[in-house]
Order: sequence, then C-alpha cells, then structure tokens
Amino acid sequence: MTPLEQRTGAISAVRTLGTAWALAAQALQAADLDYGHGCASAEDEAAWLVLHAAGLPASEAGDFATYAHQSLTAQQALQIETVTAQRIATRQPLAYLLGEAWLVGLRFVVDPRVIVPRSFIAELLDEGALDPWLTEPPHRVLDMCTGSGCLAILAALVWDDAQVDAVDLSADALAVAEINREAYALQHRLRLVASDLWASLAAAPSQAYDLVLCNPPYVPTASMRALPEEYRHEPEMALAGGADGMDLVRRFLHDAPAHLSARGIVVLEVGNERAAFEAAFPTLPAIWLETELHAEGVCVLLADDLRLAFAPGAGT
Repeated sequence: MTPLEQRTGAISAVRTLGTAWALAAQALQAADLDYGHGCASAEDEAAWLVLHAAGLPASEAGDFATYAHQSLTAQQALQIETVTAQRIATRQPLAYLLGEAWLVGLRFVVDPRVIVPRSFIAELLDEGALDPWLTEPPHRVLDMCTGSGCLAILAALVWDDAQVDAVDLSADALAVAEINREAYALQHRLRLVASDLWASLAAAPSQAYDLVLCNPPYVPTASMRALPEEYRHEPEMALAGGADGMDLVRRFLHDAPAHLSARGIVVLEVGNERAAFEAAFPTLPAIWLETELHAEGVCVLLADDLRLAFAPGAGT
C-alpha cells in the first residue's frame, strides 16, 4: 500500500459525514498542501468536499456539526476518498476537482479555464457597502477581467435594475462565464464582451459606467516564480502582472476616465500590492477599503481623480 493509499484508503468504509470529514481532513493535513482557493485550511476543504458528496451546499460548512451524524452511501464515501486522493496527488485546487466554487454563499461553475473565484471585492457588493461613493444605485456596471463572471453576477443580483457588462480577453473564460450567467438567468441584463480591456467598449456618454469593478492580474514576476503548485494550475494570464504587478493596471486606469460617468467610481483589487500601486500612481488618491480577509487589498478610485491624474501632461 502506498503512503497515499494509507492516508485515504479508510474513507470509503465510513458511513457518516463527521467520520468522513475527520479522515479527509487528516489526510489533507498530512499532505502539506497549500490553501487559499476558497478555503483556509485542510479542515475547511474537507468540510466542503464531504458536503458536496452528500449533495449539500458548501454554504452549510459553518453549520457542519448539524450534519455530522448524517449517513453517507457507499458511493458518496468512495467519491470523498477518490477526490481526497486526487487533491493530494495532483495539488489541483479542490474547486477544479469538484467543478464549483463558492463566493459569499453563491455557487459558481469553474474549471481550469478560469481563476478560482476569491476576490475581496465580492463582500463589498452588498447593499450599502459602497454607498459612501455611489450617490445612487448604478445604472451601468462593468466587471473588467471577469473570469468566471462571479463579480458581474453578484453586482447584477444586488442592483437588479442595472445593466452589467462583463469583459475578458479570454474566450475560454467567457465560455465559463456564460454557464454561470445562464445558471442565474441573467442573459437579459448581463452582457459578455470579448475585449482587450477597453478596446471593444464605446467611449460615449450613453455608454458610460457608474461602477467599474476590476480584479486584474497583479502578481509580480518574482512572486509568480514562488507560487505554490496549486496556483500553477490556474491560467497564468489571470495572475501575472509583470515586473511590479501593475502592467495591466496601468493600461486599465489610463483609459478608464473616458468610460466613466460624471460620478462614476472604480473598485480595484490589488491584493498584497498596495505599495506597488502607490509607487506606480503616486499622485492618484485611492480610498482603501477593509474587507474581512484583507485590510488594504481593494481601493475605490473616483472619476474626477482619475481624470485629473490621467489628463494630458499630468505625468501619471
């Protein structure tokens, strides 16, 4: 019996969620995996996997104890054992092995064509969270670098009168976003656009956006080289941001003013790269927002500030 079989082989014999969770968590913990694709620990991933196999939503993980004594079929237990072994052997994110990711309690279809949804922006897309900078509910919303479409969908669900555009350069990503758009029946309000940033979007007052969301590639080259194996299964173009992580951010912000309404705002995620952002845009005022998982990974940029910073001769 191989070491992997020793760690996972007992799972298929168990018949309750709680026992399967304990064995799966123990096996994952022993494998020294890396987390960060929707879960922070082996215990969290094991709970998600066991709930999935039992046909329960991952949003129930917080109440997992309620289900600990629920029975598992032999087939469900075997699925948990198999996926646990795959997670350890391949180091793929669990989201890819299950074909789903969960963000603020909502399910999205994912596969290796898209980055696993985990944007800090998601928790800000709740009624009232952006009110200090949105003078009224947005009529037109853009999700730039949409990937799976999760942020665009969340925005459409929060502001049910808004028209939402979701842009990505990757045709593969847009194919996944289409699956998720259909799952939430948003074909009439959510438009998917293949574009290299702003290239395919009209810069006209009637097409201006009140709210632009952007979770771009922002991982610096040096950090890309040091990424754990789990992250190497994701599309490189969704992560790599050039030498300082700001290559795409520079292009995005330079042309943003022409596409914003008079009081439009940009909500931009840069993760751990606040210092790099401030070095790249020293004169651009940014309002840094605290989220549950990151104190300074997301900022709000105002249309007037962007127009001033990127005016001809401004030197930004």
